[in-house]
Amino acid sequence: MHLDATDFELFDLPPTFAQDRTTLDTRWKELQREAHPDRFAAQGAAAQRVAMQWSVRINEAYQRLKDPIKRASYLCALNGAKIDAEHNTAMPADFLMQQMEWRESLDDAHDVKALEALHEEVDGARRRALSSLDRLIDEKGAYTEAAAQVRALMFIERFAKDVEAKLDHLGQ
Repeated sequence: MHLDATDFELFDLPPTFAQDRTTLDTRWKELQREAHPDRFAAQGAAAQRVAMQWSVRINEAYQRLKDPIKRASYLCALNGAKIDAEHNTAMPADFLMQQMEWRESLDDAHDVKALEALHEEVDGARRRALSSLDRLIDEKGAYTEAAAQVRALMFIERFAKDVEAKLDHLGQ
């Protein structure tokens, strides 16, 4: 293992958006076993500290690779298209209109049925955005376009949580 390895190199996976979760989970467990500090107890405290650092590095990589948004963000950054969501909030006009309509629908929704319908619509948008990322990254290598799609997906995820929170509140 090399400290400067990408998450994909560390996990011995192809640098693609599409990943098999079972393979990823299996590889994570293997790496954790290899780097577990207890395996280095006989080698002293320094070796255990290094093993702990590797364990942290493996966990951080795993968290990035298992989450589709983090994985797409990471792939974009590796290929020169940083997400920069804090500073780059530019979105297409039709996406912004959709967001305004969703916000109005959320504000106007006062029953579970309306919120569930909105949640289903937002979930569909999420699935389409993820599919788009698969195509943009793995098929086209269009990382700048993918970065814009990641920013949109981040908004969709935040909005979905707002819908779920209101659903939970009404369900109480």
